[in-house]
Amino acid sequence: MSKSRRAGLLAAVCSLGLLAGLAAPAQAETLADAITLAYQTNPTLQGQRASQRALDESVVQARTGLRPSLSLAGDASWSEREGADTVASSTGGLSLSQPIYAGGRVASGISAARADVMTGREGLRGVEAQVLQTVITAYVDVRRDQERLRIATDNVAVLQRQLDEARARFEVGEITRTDVAQAEARFAGARASFSSAQAQLAISRAAYAAVVGQNPGDLAAEPSLESLLPTTVDEAFSAAEEANPQVLAAEYSERASAARLAASRAERRPTISASGNLGYSASDAAFGGTGGQFEDYSQSVSGSVTVRVPLFTGGQISSGVRAATERNRADQMAIEEARRAALRTVSQAWNSLVGARANLVANEEQVRATRIAFEGVRQEAQVGLRTTLDVLNAEQELRNAELALVNARRDEYVASASLLAAMGKLEARYLIPDVQTYDPVLNANRVNASWGWVPWEPVLEAVDRVGGPAISPAPADAPVATAK
Repeated sequence: MSKSRRAGLLAAVCSLGLLAGLAAPAQAETLADAITLAYQTNPTLQGQRASQRALDESVVQARTGLRPSLSLAGDASWSEREGADTVASSTGGLSLSQPIYAGGRVASGISAARADVMTGREGLRGVEAQVLQTVITAYVDVRRDQERLRIATDNVAVLQRQLDEARARFEVGEITRTDVAQAEARFAGARASFSSAQAQLAISRAAYAAVVGQNPGDLAAEPSLESLLPTTVDEAFSAAEEANPQVLAAEYSERASAARLAASRAERRPTISASGNLGYSASDAAFGGTGGQFEDYSQSVSGSVTVRVPLFTGGQISSGVRAATERNRADQMAIEEARRAALRTVSQAWNSLVGARANLVANEEQVRATRIAFEGVRQEAQVGLRTTLDVLNAEQELRNAELALVNARRDEYVASASLLAAMGKLEARYLIPDVQTYDPVLNANRVNASWGWVPWEPVLEAVDRVGGPAISPAPADAPVATAK
């Protein structure tokens, strides 16, 4: 990270203006702006995309088992013996080899690589959901703490006026020194709360800068997520079973291990390959020879078809099959484990959202009631029906209710985002539909069509699958899962 970049992020901690949240740009930032910037620049997400692009190459590497190999070799040498002529020789050759049938090894390897790619794509979806959830949490945390700082600032101002009023009334003998001390104590507590609110806002701003990539300014109200949320918990469960990244990744991992099990069993089958060689050779005596060196070459052409059948490997193949079988069984159990974990997460997120919504409604009513009560106590105190302590207590109850409402709004929004993540719907294409999103299929298609492809690959792959088990994972160019 450059020094200027680091300095910009550290400003979230060091600048008093940023701590107070007073500096605001001409136009407020929106949650969509924050998500877009994080989606395009977040290093965690960018690193996962790079890892996925590297994984796309595994399909290309697996397909090389169907492709011919061509090599060129050359050699030139000379020898000299005492009392004899110096003899020079040279050879050159071109060798071509083409696999014809691998007993299912190559086809199974391709299936496994494709399933690995799909597993990686689900992992990418999972990382994207984690990053976006972190962005949303950081965004609403900053807004919450900005509001808490505003409330703390207002509280300090109100208690300052009340303290001044108490001191003035004490001077004319309307109240006692005890009333003044009570006002002074509440004012000191308000100043301490103000300092704590400043510090907490700085912490939230630093967290925002870390995930989004820039310091927050004046943040606009977050948009509603209601259109993306299910109406019943059963809808949430169904969506999670169909689109939760962890569940789908476990399913693709099982397909990959099933393909590797087929490849292990294919080790018992024969392999067939064809090869051809074109060679040139020449030798000449440097002294007394009839011609110059390399002037007269002899040419040779040869071809062969090779069949290899494994007869005895000391138990290696059988052991490999048993190991692959157990790995596949473990992956089958992992699917159920992932499904249960997803349903548990959905259940927790749903109940958290229900509780947060109920809490939000209750806190809104509490703020309305405590505001009315505070105004009434303050007016009654002006005519001597209430004491200074009564006013301070009513004012404190109002501030506590306002803080509780701010926290409730934050918790409700975070719970909504958590439910979407558990369902597999917390994705950029839903949150920022107007922004072009990253498509991992494009890179997969590009590398699959890269240099090295030969037109008879599909025929050889079909031949290699003859006699083997049917393994049909989703193709490497299939789109990622879509939550319904």
